[in-house]
Order: sequence, then structure tokens, then C-alpha cells
Amino acid sequence: MCCDLKRRFLLLYATQKGQAKAIAEEIWRQAGAHGLEADMHCISEMDKYNLETEEDPVVIVISTTGTGDPPDTARKLVKKIQDTTLPPDHFAHLQYGLLGLGDSEYTFFCNGGKTVDRRLQELGAQHFYNTGLADDSVGLELVVDPWIDGLWLALEEAFLLQKKKEGMSSDAVSSSLYAAPQVGHELNSSSEVQNLKLEEERERCSDVLTQKLVDIHLVPSTRDTEPSLVHSVPPVSQSALNIPALPPEYIEVQFQDTHGENPRLSSLISEGTTFEVPVTKAVQLTREDAIKTALLLELDIADTVFDYQPGDAFCVICPNNVNEVEELLHILGLSEKGEYFVCVKVKQGTKKKGAAYPQHIPERSTLKFILTWCLEIRAIPKKAFLRALVECTSDAGEKRRLQELCSRQGASDYTRFIRDSNVCLLDLLQAFPSCKPSLNLLIEHLPKLQARSYSVSSSNLYQPGKLWFVFNIVEFPACPTRRISQKGVCTGWLAELVAPLLHPNKNTLDTKGGSSSSKKISIFARPKNTFHLPADPSVPFMMVGPGTGISPFIGFLQHRQKLREEHTDWEFGETWLFFGCRHQDRDYLFKQLRCFLENGTLTHLKVCFSRDSSTAEVAPPKYVQDVIRLYSKEVARVLLKERGYFYVCGDKKHMADGVSDAVVDILSMETEADKLEAMKILAMLREAKRYLQDVWS
Repeated sequence: MCCDLKRRFLLLYATQKGQAKAIAEEIWRQAGAHGLEADMHCISEMDKYNLETEEDPVVIVISTTGTGDPPDTARKLVKKIQDTTLPPDHFAHLQYGLLGLGDSEYTFFCNGGKTVDRRLQELGAQHFYNTGLADDSVGLELVVDPWIDGLWLALEEAFLLQKKKEGMSSDAVSSSLYAAPQVGHELNSSSEVQNLKLEEERERCSDVLTQKLVDIHLVPSTRDTEPSLVHSVPPVSQSALNIPALPPEYIEVQFQDTHGENPRLSSLISEGTTFEVPVTKAVQLTREDAIKTALLLELDIADTVFDYQPGDAFCVICPNNVNEVEELLHILGLSEKGEYFVCVKVKQGTKKKGAAYPQHIPERSTLKFILTWCLEIRAIPKKAFLRALVECTSDAGEKRRLQELCSRQGASDYTRFIRDSNVCLLDLLQAFPSCKPSLNLLIEHLPKLQARSYSVSSSNLYQPGKLWFVFNIVEFPACPTRRISQKGVCTGWLAELVAPLLHPNKNTLDTKGGSSSSKKISIFARPKNTFHLPADPSVPFMMVGPGTGISPFIGFLQHRQKLREEHTDWEFGETWLFFGCRHQDRDYLFKQLRCFLENGTLTHLKVCFSRDSSTAEVAPPKYVQDVIRLYSKEVARVLLKERGYFYVCGDKKHMADGVSDAVVDILSMETEADKLEAMKILAMLREAKRYLQDVWS
């Protein structure tokens, strides 16, 4: 590569929870070792770059949020480039490569990145490097690492082509741009990943540190023949390791006094107005011997301006488990400092590009407040965090194992023992007792503690001033990487909070009565929801909601019942509900659904029970997707002839995908079309917002 070539490229990231930013920072770090200058900015900082006049290559790392939206930080740019008055050659000068982040557990996989990519193409921009789509459900690194590996050669060729266009020809210029080998012009986490590794290029100019073998691990103990979180076996234990460069520290923490007050929780939220509301009712909807425990909570919002529609979602601000916070303080040797206020600053002279004060850390609060309300201490540690923890570990064997877990050679061990096992920082510190990280390292690497989202299970028209929501208490059983069982961060906290209010087995929809409570929680609205009833009440709709997926449909039915009472002259379309659970007598969450059926609010109720035995000659269907297939003509009629709506709520992998497969089969059968054509029909229904999902993984 000629030494006088221009070596700058623009690096933009759009992040919601920090992952895209972390990946962009890794690209920025590696760029220096390749003799390149990465001009890195958040995509929202539009005063610091200008795509309309940008002549150098552009690299974009962008995540996806919600049900397929670009991150909040990208909204301004997306709005700008979606201007329909822009000419088709608006970005004809632009050469770019894009890395999208997403989760295939959700319908609109990587849609944030796809939206930007598609629009840039429509406006004439050209790829200098093909698009990568990384899947968080199997591990972002499966695509991210090889995509970054291939980026440097692609940039090299882009710079050479740029010079050729400027009249500085070179024999080294190839006749076409470098494109990473892939299928369908998108890099996905399948076998083509291996084709992208570019071993020769990586050998030549890799910036990773090669870590030589630690003698203590050359020969595994005869009793340790299986790998685990703390132990490796050949070939990993006998490999030289390629580990990431050490992330530069950029935060410093100073302890102050114990005088003062912690900030209000509302100050931690930038997404909208926060409301502190009392919990007025709590009901356990499942029997004690049910596999999962489902709770219904009622909130009093009468004294607030909080408003909602049936089908909306809202967020609950929740703390980390108090025992886990205390344990973390103990391991860090900071138990005596928990009530001390701390001052957090950006370290002067840090080598971290774009180092900034973390907005989720208050300017003045106690250490315990930060660990309780600000940092996601249950987060699965990224490899960069593991790399930083290596430097805080004194035992040679433990240090080596942490190096393995963040190395390329230990990628499968990382996936198996950290990612898939949901290992968190506390688990690591208990497994590697000689690891003693500093407080600043935790603030640098632990993400913001996110509020948890829940579907509304009521109608403000039916019961003004009240809000219901339903959830299962999430359980994480003890395992080799987790000494004791745990409950979900938010569901465990809520269950403990409302324990005095609980009335086990009072499975009721009655809104009267219940115990008053002084317990309050902080909530805020979740914007941009389309999971709503049809605007025209005469339009028919079908609802599929097994388990707690029934939650928003209770609000739908309450709302519809009230409309029927108030507008007797209106025409109302038919309503279908498909519900399923394990056992009819243990976890049939709302048996009072029959009331909606009897008063005509609900036209058809179809239920199934997957674990109940049957003496019938023909076994009844076990799952909602099986029940739906029994009503194929009705499904096709509602969707195609009557232009009705179809709603699905609940678990994606084990239910929603099965339901969409069933609908595709029904559309194929009833229209006598092939499966591909039926899939196109379903895609059009999604696009028209007539096939709607509210799902989780």
C-alpha cells in the first residue's frame, strides 16, 4: 500500500444499548494498527459530519430496537434520508460498508440496518464492502469478528480506487471492489463466515496480542477431561491465543462523604415522563403447583396524566437484587463504602476515542445507588470486559482461562459457558476469586440497567384510572456456573414487593376490592406501538395468546365490551381468541373469559392444554398453532375476504414462529398457491399492519 495514500474513513455508529458503539470503538482501535484514521461519531452528531459532501469511505454500525426500528440516535438521519424529494443520485458519490446488529428471535431482524442500507442504495450510494448482519440470538461475534477482519482489505482497495479516480493510477488497483464472499449479498452467521476470515491478511497486520502458553495448563488433570467455565481442555488449553487489545481505561472514581440524598429515579430516564404510582392489587393467577407462577398487578394511575390504549406497552424502572449488590460490594472489598457518595469523571489523557461521561451515572450518588439502579450487573460480560478482567487477576491459571474465554480460539467456550449459560459479573468473580476489578472498570463495561417492558392488560375505558399487567416470575435454576437459583431482575423484585398483597388462587377479573398498598413503582410509556384494536369496530379480528401472551387481549376485550355497552347501534365484527396453557386446572390464567363469550364480546374462544392427558379416541390439539389449523377456512376468510386483523402475543421461538408457519400453510391451502406465494401474502399483511405481533424471546 502506498505510503502517501489518504488513509481516513468516516466511522458512524447508532446504538440503543451500547453494543453498536462498543463495536465501532473496536474498529477505531484496530484502525490505528492498520495505518488508518477512523473519524468516529455517533450518527446523531450530524453537525460533525456531512454525508452529502463526504468523499472518503464510510463505515456504519447500526443496531435495531423495538419491533424493528432504528435506534433513537438514528431517527434524525433516517428521517432526513427518507425525504421523498431527494433525487436518486443524491448519494452517488458515497462509498460505504454497513454492519447491522439484530436478533433473529424477532420478526424484523436487523431492520434498523436494513432500512438505512436500502435507502442509501436507492439514493445512489455504492457498497465498497458488503453488508454484514449480526445475530444476537446466536452471538454477534460470529459475524462481527470476521466482518471486521475483512474490512481492512476492503478499505485498502477502496482507497486505491479512490486514488485511481483522482488520476493517480496504480498497478495495484484491482478491477473491481473487494466484496466479502457471502450468500444473497448479506453476511449471516452460517458457513460463509469461514470464507471471510482472510487468514493471510490477518497474519500480516492483525493488531491482536498473541499470548503464549501458560505452562500450568499444558497438561490437563486426569479428572478434568471436560471443559467448564473455569477449566479448558485441548486444543484450547494448548493453543497460542489471539486475544483482543486491552481497552483503554477512561473513567476515574473518587469517594467523597456520606452526606446528601440520592437522585430521584425519574432523573435516570430520558425516554419520557416518569410516574410514581401505587400498586393497589396483586393476584396470583396460577395454582401453587403450576410450573410457572403468573401474577396480575393493578396500578392506580388516577392522579397522573399517564394514558394508554389497550395493546400498549409500558416500562417499569427496577433495581438490581439487594443481596447481589451486597455480595458484589463484598467481593470488591467495598462493603464499608456502599453509602459513600462517589464522584465519577472522565480520566484526563485517556486514549479512548470519544471518551464521554456515562449519561446513566448520576453526577452525585452513593456507590450502592449506582450498583442498585444504574448498572446492569446481571449483563453477560462482553469479550472486551473479559480482556480487562485479565489484568485484574493474580492467579496464573485463572488469568489464562479468562484469556481463553475472550480469545478467538476460545470462541465456542465463550458461547457455551458465558453467553448460553447467562453468566454475569458476579458469577465470574465467584468462579475466579483472584480477580479483583476496580470500580471504574465496572462503570466502563457494565451497561445501563434497562427498564423492563410489559404489555397493558386492561382498558382505561372499562376501568378508568387503573392499569393491569400480567407476568410470569422468571426463574433461573442453579447450575454449574450459578451457585444458587435466581429470579428475574424485575419480576423477582415485583414479586417480593407485592408479597403482602397476594391472594393465591383468587383467579378473578373483578376490579372491586383488593388490598390497598403503600408500595409504589415508577413507570413510563413506551412509544411507537402499533399493537392496537382496528380503528373500525366492524372489522373482525383474531387473537392468539397462550400463557401470559393473553395479557393485551384482556384489555382488548374489556374495551370492546365497554364500546358495545355505550354504542348499541354500532356494528361490531366477530372476535376470535386462541388460548393455550399447560394444565386447565393449574395455569388457565383467565377462566372468566367465558363471561366475554356469554355477553357476546367474544365470538369464538378456542383453548388447548399441552400437558393434560386425554382419554378421547382422537387426541385434542396441544398447541395454539395446532388449533388454528383446524379453522383454516375461517382464518382465510377473516384475513383475505373480510380484511380482518390477526394478533399474536407471547413467546417467539416456541409459539409465534409456529403460528406464522400455520398461517402460511393455511393461506397456501385456501388460495391454492405455493408456499412462497403464501409467504408473500403474509409479508403484505405484516406491511399493512394487519398481522401484528407482540413477542419476546
